[in-house]
Amino acid sequence: MTKAIAMRDAFLRKIHKEMDYDRKIFFVSADFGSPVLDEIRRDYPERFINVGIAEQNLINISAGLSLEGFKVFAYAIAPFITMRCFEQLRVNLALLSEVRELNVNLVGVGAGYSYVVSGPTHQCYEDLSLIRSLPNFKILSPSDHYSAEGVFQYCLDNKGPKYLRFDAQLLPALRNDVNKELISNGFEVLQNDGSDGIIIATGYMVHTALKVASYLREKGKFISVIDLVNLTGFDPKSLLKEIQGFPLIVTLEEGFEGRGGLDALIGSFVNKEGLKVKLEGIGVRPGYSFELGTRQQLHEKVGIGERAVSTRIIKSFKELELRVHR
Repeated sequence: MTKAIAMRDAFLRKIHKEMDYDRKIFFVSADFGSPVLDEIRRDYPERFINVGIAEQNLINISAGLSLEGFKVFAYAIAPFITMRCFEQLRVNLALLSEVRELNVNLVGVGAGYSYVVSGPTHQCYEDLSLIRSLPNFKILSPSDHYSAEGVFQYCLDNKGPKYLRFDAQLLPALRNDVNKELISNGFEVLQNDGSDGIIIATGYMVHTALKVASYLREKGKFISVIDLVNLTGFDPKSLLKEIQGFPLIVTLEEGFEGRGGLDALIGSFVNKEGLKVKLEGIGVRPGYSFELGTRQQLHEKVGIGERAVSTRIIKSFKELELRVHR
């Protein structure tokens, strides 16, 4: 079993190593740290700035450094680097990148319910919807430390503003190494288990999808699982090849359901390709809760826990069967 590493630590280690070779890499933090970040600050003080608790200024400085030719990595808690400074993201990154070459990579730690005990102020269910609304932004949503490592080279090689959505908790590895096909295609089929249906999930919810697929297998329903990492740059021909023919496609996200996130992304793709399929978009029921509990307990309450998701999918299968018998 591969030892799990925090996504941010795996990614920061890649940055630290590359900074020795690439003098154009610059790191900017909004008073948010880690042991690996301490090493970056110690070894490359001339290419490290802590702007303090000032995410709006974090974006301003990052944009300016990028205009000077630096490949910038801006680091903060996920809800703050997306919502607190949304106007700066729009004007200084999305809009400016229309006319100037930029390479700014927003590293947001704390996707979904990662900071489970901190409540809705520090949790992040809106980021996919918000960043998807900004033209020119790329969105990368890894599910384990290997996929987090894998997107690093993508960040260096591709221009424009990017948002990296990292989980704050230590998640089990879902693969044994960085999968080059995952990076080139933007997704990976983690489980190819039959023709009854397929779940397309991203981030933490890929782990839930695999558990749900295992449970449904015991019930006689065989579900495949896709880990979608590059939400804005996946290879459409490859994804179409993997999902066509399934009677049921389920999207699974740790973000608000029906608010322009993964469900809208895949729904638009399915409609564009003209697929005749039942599409079930599963996400957080819109609303805010101040209840405390484990991540699994909170997920069940908002409709994205293993039991809740399994129940939704079983219901979808029953609806499909009724449709066939009519």
